[in-house]
Amino acid sequence: MSLLMAAAAGTGIGLGVLLIVAGLRGQRILPGLDRLFPSATNVETAAAWCGAAAITGIVVYALVGWPVAAVLAAGTVIWLPRPLAARTNRDTAVARTEAIASWAEMIRDNMAGSAGLEQALIASAHVAPAAIAPELRRFAGRIDRMPLVDALGRLGAEVDHPSADLVVVALVNAARMEARELGPLLGRLADTIRADVRMRLRVEVGRARIRTSARIVVATSVATIGFLFVFSRQLLEAYDSLAGQLWLLVVAGVFALGGWLLSSYGQLEMPERFSARTSRTVARQ
Repeated sequence: MSLLMAAAAGTGIGLGVLLIVAGLRGQRILPGLDRLFPSATNVETAAAWCGAAAITGIVVYALVGWPVAAVLAAGTVIWLPRPLAARTNRDTAVARTEAIASWAEMIRDNMAGSAGLEQALIASAHVAPAAIAPELRRFAGRIDRMPLVDALGRLGAEVDHPSADLVVVALVNAARMEARELGPLLGRLADTIRADVRMRLRVEVGRARIRTSARIVVATSVATIGFLFVFSRQLLEAYDSLAGQLWLLVVAGVFALGGWLLSSYGQLEMPERFSARTSRTVARQ
């Protein structure tokens, strides 16, 4: 282990020199908090996770004496916020998509009640689904201060959702050309958006089974290592050497690669956005 500690100390010194040189040259080496943590994480929460990671690494090293295990444990704590936030992000994305479909139906129903397009939009903003209510309230406040087409363009940019773009483009075209078939078009768009949500939910059910299987594998592996460490410590003595630590790093790398692939495949991919041209864009052409 003395050789291993010497290697770890040398690596630490080299990394420290690299950080000092990069700091003097104004270069960033370590990723920012926005890369390490979900975008909604504030600075205080990120600092708490970093502190918990450091404490976990120290505790693991004190218990098992494996530097690689300590680094891996700290890295796992740093990584935890992303999978914890993934479920919330998926639920939020589905709720916003369903809300856009409901909003389209509200506009259609309001127009069917002999309301004009602008009046229908203002009325729908007051009873908008909670997932997109803030954006629609701001949109309703802008209608009196700017052309309807420009206000719709701002709304599409704020909602920032490909399904919302479909609805916004239909509304923009209706505002420009007074399309009489806007109601049926909005109804078809709402049906299409809801079908997209149902498809994504079915895909998510299949992915949930894969995630559950992965959690079982990881939990079983960790429990097995813990059992051997407590009751058969001699079976793990091979990891006390430098070669053992390197093999532990390889095993951890395989788990990390699997987790990264699982996380990548489990992300909800949205199609490319497109937006309608505003009146200012048209004027410049």
